[in-house]
Amino acid sequence: MRFRHPDGSTVHLSYCTNVHPAETLDGVRAQLRDHCEPVRRRLGRDRLGIGLWLARDAARALINDPAELRALRAELDGRGLEVVTLNGFPYEGFGAAEVKYRVYRPDWTEPDRLAHTTDLARLLAALLPDDVTEGTISTLPLAWRTPYDTDPGAPRTARTALTTLAQRLDALAELTGKSIRIGLEPEPGCTVETTADAIAPLTDVGHERIGICVDTCHLATSFEEPETALDALAAAGIPVVKSQLSAALHAEQPHLPEVRTALAAFAEPRFLHQTRTRTAAGLRGTDDLDEAVAGRALPDSTPWRAHFHVPLHAPPAPPLTSTLPVLRTTLARLVGGPVPLTRHLEVETYTWQALPAELRPRTRTQLADGIAAELTLARDLLVDLGLKELP
Repeated sequence: MRFRHPDGSTVHLSYCTNVHPAETLDGVRAQLRDHCEPVRRRLGRDRLGIGLWLARDAARALINDPAELRALRAELDGRGLEVVTLNGFPYEGFGAAEVKYRVYRPDWTEPDRLAHTTDLARLLAALLPDDVTEGTISTLPLAWRTPYDTDPGAPRTARTALTTLAQRLDALAELTGKSIRIGLEPEPGCTVETTADAIAPLTDVGHERIGICVDTCHLATSFEEPETALDALAAAGIPVVKSQLSAALHAEQPHLPEVRTALAAFAEPRFLHQTRTRTAAGLRGTDDLDEAVAGRALPDSTPWRAHFHVPLHAPPAPPLTSTLPVLRTTLARLVGGPVPLTRHLEVETYTWQALPAELRPRTRTQLADGIAAELTLARDLLVDLGLKELP
């Protein structure tokens, strides 16, 4: 979906296909047929943006066979779908029964991360619509905090990898005329947990094609104030490459038994749900939600937030809620001003099938309806900010 900002530029809105995990090229094609096109039809749009997730095997198949890449581009066009951004965070196995810490490997100290991201950049340059010259890719925020934070050589290795990537992106732009930019995506528990944590390493790299991806669920989980965070990035000259529009789980009174019971329903075995609370002594947290609800791992006199991407249009029932207000504030700062701070927005609720059983979509139709409802909410927010939806 495309929108005209009051300054005349185009802002793109998509949804991320990591909600439909697929490891192979055949699986990606099935996603387009079974999920993405039906969402587009529900929205009554001739064109729908998707934030494509290409796992390692799917990406390699496209790199190794230019005919397959041309065929994928043709299929996207034929189904009324367009790609201006990729989710390069998960490498493989995102549809596994248990993902947890595996999603952070390989990290930016490992050669496979650089190789995969280079592949994604080449693929995105070929998949961009003819009238679009800029693409974006989100990636993990260097590494999970351990063992990275205790390895004195890790920051240098990661910086070298990102610098090499920047050089490759420059060469790609010269060759294709397409500018591909990469955004580190701060996430709780990682060595870059907050936007503030991203400033030093990105300043060290110091390249316009390497910036940050602001995920509003992660921002909220770490209790960052959106305007403060974005102002600090702007002051440091760090570009917001893209933003993922998402909402975290919020518990206002975690000391109450009924709140603990409600939270426990969201503790599940597939993904990590890092949980945080803000105290007078600073941010406290656990790596997963079950650790928080099971005992006294976290102080419970202040609100808790958990890294669980809840559907934007359907916050959980009381006594829980979502951090949709953080998304609203962030979006207003990103695109509500005289000039947009980013032009690529992506709804990323990949946890539909991890919701408590009674909230999960039971059919493809229900899932498509839910994704369309999320995109409709995001569209309405953009229109309220003065952007004009384009055909």
